[in-house]
Amino acid sequence: MGQIIAIGGGGFGRNPNHLKIERYIIDQSLSDCPNVCFIPTASAENPDYIKNFNIAFHQLKCNTSILSLFSRTPDLEALIMSQDVIYVGGGNTKSMLAVWHDWGLIDLIKKAYKKGAILCGVSAGAICWFNKGVTDSWESELKIIDCLGLVNTNGCPHYNGESDRRPSVESFLRSSDLDSCICMEDGSAIHYVDGNIKTAINFQSGNVYNAFLSNNNFIEDKIKSIYL
Repeated sequence: MGQIIAIGGGGFGRNPNHLKIERYIIDQSLSDCPNVCFIPTASAENPDYIKNFNIAFHQLKCNTSILSLFSRTPDLEALIMSQDVIYVGGGNTKSMLAVWHDWGLIDLIKKAYKKGAILCGVSAGAICWFNKGVTDSWESELKIIDCLGLVNTNGCPHYNGESDRRPSVESFLRSSDLDSCICMEDGSAIHYVDGNIKTAINFQSGNVYNAFLSNNNFIEDKIKSIYL
């Protein structure tokens, strides 16, 4: 059973003691004490981010590890294939994927997913699982980036948290750069099982929408959520 949990914004990076979505993720694991690996590539391995991860997941009684690709890097296959949960942090999606590709990490993550590891993350770590993502990797404007394709649609985080997200999604739909888009507000997440939506998750006043055009009208169809 392949599971992906994509978070629109929020979670331990902002408050390592506010752990509703993190607890939900851990509860999906079959292990009582899961191995959780944090991949903070997109933030250039920000030390405060890593500190918050350790604070949060130690509270949840997990075995934690950090994958560094900017210092001395461990045996990637041994590390990735031993994980129950792989959590990808936010930051620059384009730079993250480029580094992953150079290290051969993408194939290992896909292999771990097929073996049963839960893939999850926030912002860059949310959209990376989709076919395409709406990203602010460029300073000038939001752009679309090709992602890993483990979820057969497109994604946008921070849908209510940044003023240019909603009009950009509509513009990308009208220009046919996107055919549809899963739009995740801050404080929300979406849980996929075997590529299909299991549920949206409202953990801090956030909703998830499927955005598309119908008869040239911009439609935002709210996906039914559970509340944590």
